[in-house]
Amino acid sequence: MTVLCYHTVESGWESPLAVRPEAFEQQAEWLARRRRVVDLPEAKRRFDGRGQLPPGWALLTFDDGFDGVYHHAFPVLRRLGLPATVYVVTRTLHDRETPVDWVREDVVPRDLRCLDRDQILEMRAAGIRFGSHTVTHRDLPELTFAEQLQELRQSREALEDLLGERIDTVAYPRGHHDRVTREAARSAGYFVAFSLPERREPVGPLAVPRTGIYRVNTLRGLRVKTQPGYLRLRLAGTSPQSRRRVAGLLRLRR
Repeated sequence: MTVLCYHTVESGWESPLAVRPEAFEQQAEWLARRRRVVDLPEAKRRFDGRGQLPPGWALLTFDDGFDGVYHHAFPVLRRLGLPATVYVVTRTLHDRETPVDWVREDVVPRDLRCLDRDQILEMRAAGIRFGSHTVTHRDLPELTFAEQLQELRQSREALEDLLGERIDTVAYPRGHHDRVTREAARSAGYFVAFSLPERREPVGPLAVPRTGIYRVNTLRGLRVKTQPGYLRLRLAGTSPQSRRRVAGLLRLRR
């Protein structure tokens, strides 16, 4: 099972979140050859009770809705016929100049922008899916249940108004969630919610784990991260057995 989480594709932003265009193209071409990259509706039908897909399948997701996805990832996805889902911070839909104030980095490009409504509609017409990344990208577990519910419900409604279709998946900002967050997501009308775990955490339809792909990841790194069991082993801790099994994955050549 592999659900991959990208953020943006940019050449000029030296951020872990920004995969270089040439690296993304190489990775996408490898995925097209080596994995069954599935669309979101098919993935939702095939998720098991723990939010896992069949071996050899992959689902591509992008968090934050940066416009680098439109300029650099979208042409590659369209050329290769690869489906993907973009998770949008919906307050940026009303004003493209809305500051990107949720990125925790010292240096953020002045021209860092998110997708505008026309770009989203163009991408959707070409088969790209969209989901919620909340209204403001606040860390949900820090909010009350009512505040979380408002963030989740209003973002879903904004996307449904724009796209004219049901939106029932969300990617939690920074992947953070707790029991209250999962209940808020359920109450807000979501059937699938994606996390981005850094340690062991509950897994299920409202906490589907993803593997992050970052600027430092080479094609070899992508191959490792799409191997069966990679995420489970990475989150298992630092026992000698876990280290040996991860080292075995790192020796892969295919």
